[in-house]
Amino acid sequence: MSIFSPTRYVASVDVIDLEQLYAQGKRALLLDRDNTLVPRDRTSAPPEIAAWLDRARELGFSLYMVSNNWHKDQVERSSSELGLDAICFAMKPAPFAINAALRRLGVSHDAAVIIGDQLYTDVWAGTLAGVDSILVKPQTTVDLWYTKIFRIFERRALRDVPCEER
Repeated sequence: MSIFSPTRYVASVDVIDLEQLYAQGKRALLLDRDNTLVPRDRTSAPPEIAAWLDRARELGFSLYMVSNNWHKDQVERSSSELGLDAICFAMKPAPFAINAALRRLGVSHDAAVIIGDQLYTDVWAGTLAGVDSILVKPQTTVDLWYTKIFRIFERRALRDVPCEER
């Protein structure tokens, strides 16, 4: 794997074993919004995602939404519904928002993981910030026009990367 490959690649957020992450010393989960927590064609996260976040809280994880979405109202609505603090218009892959979230949480880079659906934003931001990354398959095929272009290159880059299913 190259430096721009995810630490793990999974089918969806709720496939991620929280107990395993905790045992590895992870204490903070930085979470993308669109097509990671909330499908791009919906306004709310599915119940299984909300339940997974509740379980993460029970285990003691600190959670923070780090979204490139520039619609502050959408990000704030989702973060409020899910009980998360959030940064919108994060400008990933630049690592600034990740570093800001970690400072606000008081967590070191090695104790955090970023979880998102895009290789060229979420994973690269994690790499640039020195944070492990978990790439998830997008929840829907609905995407912005430029994201659809990036998805073509993502499929090529990920063709030999195994995806953990349920």
